[in-house]
Amino acid sequence: MEKKFVYAFQEGSKEMKMLLGGKGANLCEMKRINLPVPDGFIVTTEGCWNYFENGNRINDEIKKEIIENLHALEKRTGRTLEGKNPLLVSIRSGAPVSMPGMMDTILNLGFNDSVAQRLIEKSGDEKFVYDLYSRFISMFSEIAKGIDRNKFEEIKKKGIEGKELVTEYKKLYEDEQGTKFPESSQEQLMIAVESIFRSWNNERARVYRELNNIDDRMGTAVVIQKMVFGNMNDSSATGVAFTRNPSTGEKEVTGEYLIHAQGEDIVAGIRTPDPMEHMKTTMPKIYEEFEGISEKLEKHYRNMQDIEFTVEDGRLYILQTRNGKRTAWAAVKIAVDMMKERLITEEEAILSVEPKSVSQIIQGDFDSAELKKAVLMGKGLPGSLGVASGRVVLDSARVPKEGKTILVRDETSPEDIKGISLAEGILTVRGGITSHGAVVARGMGKCCVTGCGDIVIDEKKREFTLNGHVIKEGDYISLSGYTGNIYIGQIPIREAKIAGEFKEFLEMAARHKRLGVRANADTPLDAAAAIEMGAEGIGLCRTEHMFFQEERIWAVREMILADNHEDRKKALDKIMTMQERDFIEMFRIMKDKPFAIRLLDPPLHEFLPKNENDIQYMAQLLNAEPEKVRKRVAALQEHNPMLGLRGCRLAVVYPEIYEMQAEAISKAYLECLKENIDIKLEIMIPLTISREELKYVKEKVSAVIDPKVKYLLGTMIELPRACVTAGEIAKEAEFFSFGTNDLTQTTLGFSRDDAGLFIGEYEA
Repeated sequence: MEKKFVYAFQEGSKEMKMLLGGKGANLCEMKRINLPVPDGFIVTTEGCWNYFENGNRINDEIKKEIIENLHALEKRTGRTLEGKNPLLVSIRSGAPVSMPGMMDTILNLGFNDSVAQRLIEKSGDEKFVYDLYSRFISMFSEIAKGIDRNKFEEIKKKGIEGKELVTEYKKLYEDEQGTKFPESSQEQLMIAVESIFRSWNNERARVYRELNNIDDRMGTAVVIQKMVFGNMNDSSATGVAFTRNPSTGEKEVTGEYLIHAQGEDIVAGIRTPDPMEHMKTTMPKIYEEFEGISEKLEKHYRNMQDIEFTVEDGRLYILQTRNGKRTAWAAVKIAVDMMKERLITEEEAILSVEPKSVSQIIQGDFDSAELKKAVLMGKGLPGSLGVASGRVVLDSARVPKEGKTILVRDETSPEDIKGISLAEGILTVRGGITSHGAVVARGMGKCCVTGCGDIVIDEKKREFTLNGHVIKEGDYISLSGYTGNIYIGQIPIREAKIAGEFKEFLEMAARHKRLGVRANADTPLDAAAAIEMGAEGIGLCRTEHMFFQEERIWAVREMILADNHEDRKKALDKIMTMQERDFIEMFRIMKDKPFAIRLLDPPLHEFLPKNENDIQYMAQLLNAEPEKVRKRVAALQEHNPMLGLRGCRLAVVYPEIYEMQAEAISKAYLECLKENIDIKLEIMIPLTISREELKYVKEKVSAVIDPKVKYLLGTMIELPRACVTAGEIAKEAEFFSFGTNDLTQTTLGFSRDDAGLFIGEYEA
């Protein structure tokens, strides 16, 4: 059987989306279930690729199929292109994945002077006919031939109407193209189909696909459909509506319509549409019919639908349906409600909500209506989920305790910890999604955007510039940790709330889970949040993150900068008290849930004092000369700290560090044992590369842990060497955890701080 490139609506179904595009497949499906759909046919996505492979030309076989299907459409409708009872058609794009507004449409195709005259005789409305004719010339010229639409608008501004306007539009076309406007409807049709194919590769479509990870190889189908006219008279209208409210998820028809208008009038925003609620009064029978169709479509597709419709002289037509886009909150409510209505199963309800929607609810998000008004001034990397809005502060020391602020820095370091803790969000010029600022922000549950290299900070003027925008300290900006977007001004935020349908959704997901999920939690606050969100334990407690608070970081610095065992022991005693207190609190929160504690794994440079004020203060704490502190800091600097003195190497060089941590864990365990808490403890040794190394550190740790303490001891596999020797390491380890960040860096040679500059170029 020869391959078909063109299908009538009667031949397709919703299962043929990849071939007929989402729009075409749904039109076929609606035709199949007897909804009022204007008749038509579809040139397939394979026809699109044939066009590209054929040197951007439609081959003769596809042209023949198009003409055959056109004649069949004429027969079914009782109308013909250029006939006594003229047929006009729309030419629309239809990719397998919804790309709203990204590709092109041509309406009212089939006009020439003779057709116009026949339509005037038939309708008795010359103004209506010439309005259609002029719209067609303008759209065809812009979409098919690339003529600037503003040139047509300038002609219209002169107050020219009717036949004279059509004449002027044709003259403009001839001046621009050096040839007359095509009078043959079949010629118009072939040119239009080619232009829709080409629109698959226009700039806005390419950008949209890149942003939404849509496969470039899909191509677009072309839908050729009999025109119906929402601008025929005052009993005609056009509109777009959702079967449920896309912002709230409420079960109510929500949308807009315009009386005496065509579809592009709503998109263009030339006139203000009326809400669908008004149609109950202005067109009650149409509204009642539309409600019935909405319910039928929702039950058929088992999803909230986004429906385009036209009313022609009191008769309703459905032009398109697709699964409607919705906010994160609406997605959850719709899923739960449809499950309760028995439209979908619990499993289907869970799968209908994108994971990122759950993240947005947990972390909070901008008010969707206000976000549409916001001015986007730049983009960085999404370092930590959530959103933030506040006044710009360029120095951590200047972040106030009261008020909402955004800390903007070239890059962050431990000295910024106080500022980070007080700020609503963090924005950095350098760094990737695993840089210091991003990691700390995630640990604190704060929004962070990193690596916005277009920012230029002027410390003297107390301002920064980004893509031509000058933002002074104290000005409001807003950040999205979901997208990396940076906006001018203050955008209202919808705060996270685990209640209502969202709580029901999480409970539903828990009933069907096949995989247990543990959280990363480094503080008691993190642990409490993890339990509230339904985590089944802590998979990673990074103990170095327990010291990022300002009052604790100095004790860690004392320990690092100590140049003898006695001074180091004094600092470690301070740290042990802090650790023991934290572990007791976290054990109480976790109760009988597993709790994996990773012993210290800090690149020491992250904790060293960097500026002169900190060095002076450090000297006071150590009762030493500042110069001695400077020399000690210099001596500890490493050429490549990520591959230097960190992880279990600390325990080899300074065994007292891990011994202190093990003792703190042991004391906390015994304290909680008195409270009859059934602790499931796991202790993790980081950065192991061999069985011998793990065995050495394991013996040091085990020696200080009380025999009453029950625990598993394992390691984090985060280096290629550890992967290669994993079989031997397993003889000393009771569990493995995998550190994918370090594995990526050491296997692929990607720096976590700099990969953001080039990794995008590797994306398919």
